[in-house]
Amino acid sequence: MSVVDGERTAEDAAQRRREQTGWVWYDWANSVLPTSVTTVFGALYLTAVAAQAAMADTAHNGPNACPMDAEGNRDKLRDCDISVLGVHLPAGSLWGYLLAFATVIQVLVVPLMGAIADRTQNKKRMLGIFAFGGATATALMALVAGSNWGLGVLLFVLANVGYGTSVAIYYSFIPDIATADERDGLSTRGWAFGYLGSVLCLLLQLVIYLYREDLGVSEGDAARLAFLMSGVWWAAFTLIPLRRLRQHQPPHGAEHGGSVVTAGFRELRDTLKAARAYPLTLAFLGTYLIYTDGIATVANVSAQYGSEELGFAADVLITTILIVQFVAFFGGVLHGLVARRLGAKKTIMLSLCVWVVVIGAAYFVPAGEPLQFYALAAGIGLVLGGTNALSRSLFSQMVPRGKEAQYFSVYEVGERATSWMGPLLFAAMAQITGSYRPAIISLVVFFFAGLVLMYFVPVRRAIRAVGNPEPAVL
Repeated sequence: MSVVDGERTAEDAAQRRREQTGWVWYDWANSVLPTSVTTVFGALYLTAVAAQAAMADTAHNGPNACPMDAEGNRDKLRDCDISVLGVHLPAGSLWGYLLAFATVIQVLVVPLMGAIADRTQNKKRMLGIFAFGGATATALMALVAGSNWGLGVLLFVLANVGYGTSVAIYYSFIPDIATADERDGLSTRGWAFGYLGSVLCLLLQLVIYLYREDLGVSEGDAARLAFLMSGVWWAAFTLIPLRRLRQHQPPHGAEHGGSVVTAGFRELRDTLKAARAYPLTLAFLGTYLIYTDGIATVANVSAQYGSEELGFAADVLITTILIVQFVAFFGGVLHGLVARRLGAKKTIMLSLCVWVVVIGAAYFVPAGEPLQFYALAAGIGLVLGGTNALSRSLFSQMVPRGKEAQYFSVYEVGERATSWMGPLLFAAMAQITGSYRPAIISLVVFFFAGLVLMYFVPVRRAIRAVGNPEPAVL
């Protein structure tokens, strides 16, 4: 190697490090939406606003719209009916339907935007547009008050479209800014950094919420302030990756003219047809969608399990959420270190084994024992981020060059489109058995199936099939 080649290689490595450092900040920025907005404040606040609106409309909708209990009180406001496009449903069901509707919209929008990003290669600009758009919608949720829950529904959907699209484009930068041997470490650092950011923002919001009386704000004001903080946090920290990331590929066919949207549809159609030529990539994606459904379900029902089955109060559940987020930071870093020695595939399989043990242990946690529940939360946090982070980096190895945003769009929306299986199994088992314990342990099937299927996916052959360089350890 000549001196000039050596200097160029050193410059390229320095540029990659600069972009990688900027890239991980978007995990820090966007993680507030799924954590603070979706998991903690969104569900409770929008349900309460919808219920209050239903209560106010009882005079118009009739007394049956908000039924009384045996003492003649209307304490269960979540049972009050609200009207959505002429369809009446309990206010308590609004959040579940809203999550499903937001997922459907993402399934329709995100792949098309991914195709446009690949075709035009304006990935940095599109990342900024959808990130700032989602952040703005999140911040504007602070305006939701009184009876205007419909505004909250609209803004939440827009925030999720911005989140899903920006994340898919964000993932597509991985092959551009990291070599095959750097991707596992980059992805796990990003995921760990994201959990650290989300827990810090959530801590600030919870301090305001828990000490709201001392601060002179109402419960609703504290929730609205959390929405505003989340939007500002998301937008502010997005500036860092936008300053450091750059364009790496020329436009794909944009010079032929015509509508960008029409060309995007054509690009997406061609990519979906061509994907059949890479069955091993699809096999990995199918395997991932199975075990990530289990991961998402555990994250979403753990509070319900702790509340309904184990009888814990809200303070225990909030502490549990913080433990999961905090430990997930160290879990992400640990997965990166292990993957450096064992490779991504083996580390994911090891992580899935830990998931099986943790879910099995959840079945035996006695009611009213918070310390054991906290230990369970730590176990979940240990594998929560790392499993997904290594799946993200491993999938990036199997994506054809120039199709990154489209494949990661399918990766992102596929995760959401299949996320109904775990909650359905959990709900069905709880209904059949009358207990959440069989329901929680039934989720082991997702991790065990993912473990078995992952064993049979030849990831090295999948990487060779798309023409990408293979990492030294896999």
